[in-house]
Amino acid sequence: MSRRTEKIASELRSEVARLLREEVTDPRIGLVTLTRVDVAPDLSNALLYYSVMGAEAADAASIERVDDGLHSAAPFLRRRAARTLSLKRMPELRFRYDPSLSLASDTLSLLRSLGEREAPAGGQGEDESATTDATRSQADDETA
Repeated sequence: MSRRTEKIASELRSEVARLLREEVTDPRIGLVTLTRVDVAPDLSNALLYYSVMGAEAADAASIERVDDGLHSAAPFLRRRAARTLSLKRMPELRFRYDPSLSLASDTLSLLRSLGEREAPAGGQGEDESATTDATRSQADDETA
């Protein structure tokens, strides 16, 4: 991707995010985060990846409802973004769900639950760190 298309993608992402936050009133959309924008080199289309926050991310029906809302708002978003961005050709906006944020959240919660399960009881972790510090001091004394 050239620097020009990267810059256009960045400006398009920030403008569409602003429009979604401030001007789109479709109740199907809810809390949406734009994660990435890929713009075609000829500016014919732009693929906007989004993630859904909150309870809407829990099931496929909610995600499909948000997807339908974004697809119906795409022409409006394109027209409004064309007014703000000074482009000769405004790309057609297409939306695609990006599950990376929800997968990352699931992974972190799984790691937390494993950490809680494997955490030593009764402060044994402090004894181990004291032993390690003592071993390091002995090694430092021997090298000196």
